[in-house]
Amino acid sequence: MDSEKVVLTVSVTGSIGDRSSNPALPVTPKEIAKSAVDAGKAGAAVAHIHVRDVQTGKPSMEMQLYEETVCRIRDHSDIILNLTTGPGARFIPDEHNPSYPGPGTTLSSPQRRIDHVLALKPEICSLDVGSMDFGPHIFINYLPHVEWMAEQISDAGVKPELEVFDMGHIEKAKHLIRTGRIKGPPLFQLCTGIRWGIPATPESMIAMKGLLPHDAVWTGFGIGPTAFPMVAVAAVLGGNVRIGFEDSLYIEKGKPASSNRQLVEKAVAILRLLGKVPATPDEARKLLNLEG
Repeated sequence: MDSEKVVLTVSVTGSIGDRSSNPALPVTPKEIAKSAVDAGKAGAAVAHIHVRDVQTGKPSMEMQLYEETVCRIRDHSDIILNLTTGPGARFIPDEHNPSYPGPGTTLSSPQRRIDHVLALKPEICSLDVGSMDFGPHIFINYLPHVEWMAEQISDAGVKPELEVFDMGHIEKAKHLIRTGRIKGPPLFQLCTGIRWGIPATPESMIAMKGLLPHDAVWTGFGIGPTAFPMVAVAAVLGGNVRIGFEDSLYIEKGKPASSNRQLVEKAVAILRLLGKVPATPDEARKLLNLEG
């Protein structure tokens, strides 16, 4: 495979932000699916999928929303599907008794977090391996739960994408690899710029890359104002890249993006300026070791 080929993932909607920040944010399964398909036509080879409650626009874990979204995408595109397992890990302590969950807590069983993956069998799903302060809440990924989810996901024939938000998370991911719960070559996502995680700087991404197993395939991203700069950094360092409404609601400072397609088109332009070419879905399957 040509070294200039780069896998571009579109992070379609995420679980943070709403239409008060950008009216173009996709919410319904139809909107999410169309946005993913359009982004694929612009150069994205992978669609990272969250779903949202149709009435409130808030993050959801409902199977029927995943089913409709996945079916709509599969009917119109060969883009690689990457379903999130992140929802269900949020904990906010009760104000008066911090041993109990307060309003906004979504902490769920590991089974609940992967039900949609086992049922729909995407080619990839995210697997958050580490716990951390995540903005205003605590993001809990208890090791025995992560171990069990890794086993179940791998047994279902789905490739786990190891989401790492700080240096120690990479060491935890290596434990999963050493113990055979993650089959090689492993797939990593270097997540930078999330508040209280590793900052979105070239130095941070270089440090994280340096800790990865020698055979790792990786993607990197930043969020907010760092989203497009980190597209360039990841590509220069030999990684794959990610962009989308989950990472940035803006196409440039002060200007809301009109669509995921517009964000992807700008990322593709950055790649081409660097002498890189966005991989097709079939090329991405080879680069990400999804075949066979």
